[in-house]
Amino acid sequence: MNPSPRYSLVVPFFNEAGNILPLIASAAEVLEMMRGDWEAILVNDGSTDATADEIELCIARWPQCRVLNKPQNCGQAAALLDGLRAARGEFIFTMDGDGQNDPRDLPALLGHLETERLDLACGWRHNRHDSFLRLGMSRLANLVRGRLLGDHFHDSGCQLRVMRREVVASLFPFELLQSFIPAVVLAAGFKVGEFRVRHHPRTRGEAKYGFRQLWLRPMLAMFRLRRRLRR
Repeated sequence: MNPSPRYSLVVPFFNEAGNILPLIASAAEVLEMMRGDWEAILVNDGSTDATADEIELCIARWPQCRVLNKPQNCGQAAALLDGLRAARGEFIFTMDGDGQNDPRDLPALLGHLETERLDLACGWRHNRHDSFLRLGMSRLANLVRGRLLGDHFHDSGCQLRVMRREVVASLFPFELLQSFIPAVVLAAGFKVGEFRVRHHPRTRGEAKYGFRQLWLRPMLAMFRLRRRLRR
């Protein structure tokens, strides 16, 4: 295992059996074409399906992969933060585990990060393939979040991102952190950009978010985060 890979990919999984092997195969193909060694940190967030078995298949096929096993489901925010803190790369990539993000967009995000001297490059799913409920709630949440937190991003919930390793130190445990990373990083004084990326329909498994997770919890979390960032 390379103690200092250039790139780290962090992907949290919760009951995503069937999506994991195709996703990592696509990501590995992209990472192999980039300059430098890489690692993939696959976080099993207390899955109860065959996620653990599929992660083991990935490790057997790509030795650059390693697993972080959480004994019980702690949520995407905690799983993602654990993976980010375990990452050793100079540049850290993040993706959702449901197969809707496209790894082929990672080199372009990295290019923006380097040429525009950013610390965090975020994806913007400008042509999303989600339900009308999810699209509507997301647009409303992004509008309210932009006014409350002052980040004004189109798609703060997109998990396809590239960050410099130094950015991780600015993150802290927080409910739904995965959706507020751009605002937190911006408030810490880092430079953040947003760029259009592809988005695919979910072909396997089920979405983990309903009305409460898409609207009520994010709204309450926004107010708590605003108080914290203003301290």
